[in-house]
Amino acid sequence: MSTELLSPAGTLKSMRFAFAYGASAVYAGQPRYSLRVRNNEFNKIENIAAAVEEAHAQGKQFYLASNISPHNDKVRSYLRDLEPVIAMKPDALIMSDPGLIMLVRETWPDQPVHLSVQANAVNYATVKFWATQGIERVILSRELSLDEVEEIRQQCPEVELEVFVHGALCIAYSGRCLLSGYMTHRDSNQGACTNSCRWEYNAHEAKETETGDIIAVDSGANQWQPDSAPVLLQEKSRPGEYMPAYEDEHGTYIMNSKDLRAVQHVDRLVKMGVHSLKIEGRTKSHYYVARTAQVYRQAIDAAEAGTPFDMALMTQLEHLANRGYTEGFYRRHLPSEYQNYEKGVSDNGSQQFVGEAIEYNADSGWLTLDVKNRFEKGDAVELITPQGNLQFNIEHLENTKGASIDAAPGSGHTVRLPIPNLPLTEDGGYAMLMRHIR
Repeated sequence: MSTELLSPAGTLKSMRFAFAYGASAVYAGQPRYSLRVRNNEFNKIENIAAAVEEAHAQGKQFYLASNISPHNDKVRSYLRDLEPVIAMKPDALIMSDPGLIMLVRETWPDQPVHLSVQANAVNYATVKFWATQGIERVILSRELSLDEVEEIRQQCPEVELEVFVHGALCIAYSGRCLLSGYMTHRDSNQGACTNSCRWEYNAHEAKETETGDIIAVDSGANQWQPDSAPVLLQEKSRPGEYMPAYEDEHGTYIMNSKDLRAVQHVDRLVKMGVHSLKIEGRTKSHYYVARTAQVYRQAIDAAEAGTPFDMALMTQLEHLANRGYTEGFYRRHLPSEYQNYEKGVSDNGSQQFVGEAIEYNADSGWLTLDVKNRFEKGDAVELITPQGNLQFNIEHLENTKGASIDAAPGSGHTVRLPIPNLPLTEDGGYAMLMRHIR
């Protein structure tokens, strides 16, 4: 069994980049019934049809996230809205609600269903239960250790297992959060999460009254001093709204989690027989989708070939915007050789996405780029392609009229540069240009 690499697809473009850079499958969602309620390209039924057709033409898989916790109004409309989607033959529905699962199994018994991480499967008995309900694959909770995942694999050999290996971590239990609904009346379990846990908060000095209430102290300064207690948090755009936070001997813990990065565990996950490794990020850019797919594809290929893990893959992921990395709950203690990476220290520095290839002339060796951010002659850059990456310094740059220029000014411009002998198609072959930031 070849391990599946499952990438997010918030747009058709992201899906295409995911496949070009090594993903075996993608997952997308209709805004009304998935946990990304904001409008995206998959609110149009014709785009779902196009995505399924393109995926199947390449021998890839397309999964549809349908994992909200629905209230009655959405239960009433669900089967009606899903019927045309089922006719397109998505490879699976990703679901969490037992009632909706029951309705789908009764109405379309041949439609494969995968159990969403929202269902919080944390033990082998739960996995076995869902298998009796016709579930083909269980996406395990993010709160499991590697040893727990392996025990579930051993106890449930007949069930496909999927785990998350990269992306944002919800501060609640695998996504079941009430913070957004409490603060903004937008329910995260209905797909309307406002990411309240990731907003900017300031700490204010506070005091406890005789009645036990925690109130703000108007000291003329917003910042809490370390020797004062207790603490009140205020979100940047909500002045005057305070939330108490408490501290123990280990420190003060607020809400914003680091991002998951588990590429270093791909080898073990592959060898224990996990069917699918999943990357989070349906609202992320096509660049994020491509870069994560490329790195995790290399890790999977190496694991399946029996070659040692390349620690440089961890550094490559540092080039993506992140909140700092963690391996989540997979291990309690890290070996010393991983400490540098877990602290987010990168010897190569960061990168900026500066251009997307839109044309390549193999005869002349000229690559035409749609500029995303400013870059200049002399810059150290890396060209990312599905066939491999190339690092070089820009020595010559032209505008579309053939005039030499010193810089690509920024978004909205088109430039070209000579890079002969690239294995790219005429449309640029999904290549992207990154600038090293020293």
